[in-house]
Parts: sequence; C-alpha cells; structure tokens
Amino acid sequence: MFAKPTSAKTKLMLPALALLLATGAASAQEKLKVGFMVTLSGPPAVLGQQARNGFQLAVKQLGGKLGGLDAEVIVVDDELKPDVAVGKVKGLLDRDKVNFVVGPIFSNVLLAIHKPVVDSETFLISPNAGTSNFAGAQCHPNFFVTSYQNDQNHEVLGKYAQDKGYKKVFLMAPNYQAGRDSLAGFKRHFKGEVVGEVYTPLNQLDFSAELAQLAASKPDAFFTFMPGGLGVNLVRQYRQAGLANTIPFLSAFTVDESTLPAQKDAALGFFGGANWAPDMKNPASEAFVKAYEAEFKAVPGTYAMQAYDAALLIDAAVKSAGGKLDNKDAIRAGLRKADFPSLRGKFKMGANGYPVQDFYLVQAIARPDGLYATSLRQKVFEDYVDVYAKDCKMAK
Repeated sequence: MFAKPTSAKTKLMLPALALLLATGAASAQEKLKVGFMVTLSGPPAVLGQQARNGFQLAVKQLGGKLGGLDAEVIVVDDELKPDVAVGKVKGLLDRDKVNFVVGPIFSNVLLAIHKPVVDSETFLISPNAGTSNFAGAQCHPNFFVTSYQNDQNHEVLGKYAQDKGYKKVFLMAPNYQAGRDSLAGFKRHFKGEVVGEVYTPLNQLDFSAELAQLAASKPDAFFTFMPGGLGVNLVRQYRQAGLANTIPFLSAFTVDESTLPAQKDAALGFFGGANWAPDMKNPASEAFVKAYEAEFKAVPGTYAMQAYDAALLIDAAVKSAGGKLDNKDAIRAGLRKADFPSLRGKFKMGANGYPVQDFYLVQAIARPDGLYATSLRQKVFEDYVDVYAKDCKMAK
C-alpha cells in the first residue's frame, strides 16, 4: 500500500506542529526542581522552619525563578530520622526528578542522604550540616555547603575562652557527629583543662544530672552545643540552677534566633559563635532581615540566612550555565565560583565545597522592640579555611 499524498494544507501545518511540540518540550525541560529536606517535626522543627522560610523568601524575591527558570520547591520533613530521610530523598530523586537537593539541618541525616544524592549526579547543597568527613577525605564534586564546617563556630568559643584566660572548662554536646565535631572544634584552640566532657542523647530534655556534675567540677566556664528544643531547655535549667551568675555560658547553636523566642531573658548575655548575626551591616543583609521580619514576624537566624544564600547560589550557578540544567559541568563550575552577594558579606567557596568566611563572637540581647536576637561583638577568624580541607582530593 502507498501512503496517501500529503495535502498542501497539511504541509503547511507540519512545521507549525513541530515548532509547537519543540516549544512544549523546551518548556517542560525549563522547570527547575529543588527537593528541600529539613527537620520540620519535634523540638528541633524551629531550625528547619527558619531554613525553609529563608529559602522560600529568596525564591519569592527572585520572582519564583532560580537561574531564570521557573522553580518548583518540594519541601519534605526528614523527621530527624536517617532511615526516613533516605526513603524520602530517593522519592525526590526517582519520582520527582529534582535537579538539586537542599538540606539537611542535622549531620546524622546528612551522613545518611549524602551518598544516594551525589551518586545520582544530583547536586546536594547543605544550608546547615557540615560534617568533617565530607570536608576532608570524603569530599565530593557534587556536594556544596553554604554554612560552615561543623567545628568552626565552636572554634570561636575555644579561642575566646583561651584568650580570656580560662583555665578549666566543662563541655557538653549531643552524642552524634555534629556534637563530636563541636567539642573537637572548641578544644582545637582551648589549651586549658577539660574537667568534664559529657555526651547526651539527641532527644534529651532534662539536664539536671549533668548540671549537678558541672557545678561540682567548679569550672571557669561552660561550653555547650545544644540545638533547637534541647538548647531551650538547657538554658532555662542553667539559669534556674543559679549557674549563670557564677559560670560563664559559652555555646554555638544553643542561643540564637531559633531558640531565643522561647529562652527570652534566661539567655541574655550568653555568648555564641557565628558566621553572621541579624545586625550585620551590609545592604543585602539589612534588606533580608527587614523582609524576613515583615514576612514571618520573627527575627532570622543563621539557619535562615544560610538557606537564603543557598537559593542565591543555585540561582547564580544555573544562570552561569545559561539555564541548561543538563550541563552539569557548567553548573558545578558556577557553584564553585559562587558569584552572588552573600548576606554575610565576604564569602567564597573553598576547594572542598565548604565556605571560606569570617567568624564572630556574638551575644544574646533584648532589642528595643521587645524581640530577642544575637548581636555581633568581635571578629575572631578572618577568611577561615576549615582544617579538613587539606585532606580533600579536590583541593590538591
């Protein structure tokens, strides 16, 4: 049988139909998908909420686009359960076909999801967790961090304690990777005596036994890392026990904008270490704080700032690749270049995918408007490269 001759009208329609199909295919390809995985349940949910709010605010201000492409952000709760997180991240990769995974908050979740994400040739951008192993020997070209290496904020307090001349300190952190990194970071610069080093379960909320042990050891200072609801309870119990008047309270991620709304006056005067605070003086940061407070009726912390920066990083990288999501090498180069105005000011991506940035001593204050925040006190480290970067093969 012979095919029927094509009519003149049909011949005219074919190019138009081909153009329509090509346009439709291009449109389908031009949507950028982000799987945003953070902890949004239980006492630590406030951390994930800050990160989610910061990222979504950036996308909103960018007109719902990232890199000039329409952006779909799929938010999932990892429930602070590594096994749950693995199942959900595989759904983001296999079902939703995301181009980027942004998250998580907690390091035990990062350790669980890292391999399935980076092995799938999908970019993983951490807006918070920054474990030592992925900064060093296990660094990966598909993994980037917009926060810090876990040790670094804690190193601020170790150096501060050393410079203050404290001779004896008591240390406490949750028993997981970030907790161990935190105390390692503190001890990197503190050369005095550690009179107590306690690791608690990640879900512990009653610290009466540990505080009794602390009081009995009579240290010159107390250093802790207790994020989210853990920090709320610890600070209240520390103040109630009368220890705040005699033993200086030093911490990172324990007294910040995620916990201060619940801690209030119990945390006033306590020192922390950070890469940013809401009173940082640069135009981008000031505009961000104003917009965040207007949108969410709360003061943003580093969790929100780092997630906002994660969105700007993706936006800049995709733009640098001409919006071509299949050009992974070009996007990777854009992520490494990190050509965007970070809210923390001076910022660049290190060879291991972790930031090179400044770190500060901050202090909890009550603002004139009745809200609580951290405030910059002094710069402790400048252009600080984490100590594990030298072990990263990409840095050689």
